[in-house]
Amino acid sequence: MTDDERLPQPVTTAIDLVTVLHALGDPVRLRLLTNYADGAEHSCDPRHLGLDHLHKSTVSHHMRVLREAGVTTTRVSGRNRYVSLRRTDLDARFPGLLDALLSATGATTDPPAAASTD
Repeated sequence: MTDDERLPQPVTTAIDLVTVLHALGDPVRLRLLTNYADGAEHSCDPRHLGLDHLHKSTVSHHMRVLREAGVTTTRVSGRNRYVSLRRTDLDARFPGLLDALLSATGATTDPPAAASTD
């Protein structure tokens, strides 16, 4: 995939903890995080995200804040946009942060591989 197919986002080393926490300080964006925690790409349709009570432009704003903070990445395919969590990048920058946030929200995520106790 080329950079032309992704909307602008910070490089991994430029993801800032304060900016990430500020972005996730809104209940709608925290809910989006829990939606994206499954590791799949999600369309931007508010109905598919459980946010059909919000106007499309409001949901779009929340998605932009998450992307610009480095929490998500957005792939462009024609007129469609697909959003996914930047789990690997966030785990590299702030180990354990996503797990703690998702655990606090009650979201289920793929558990990390079990460590051997031998």
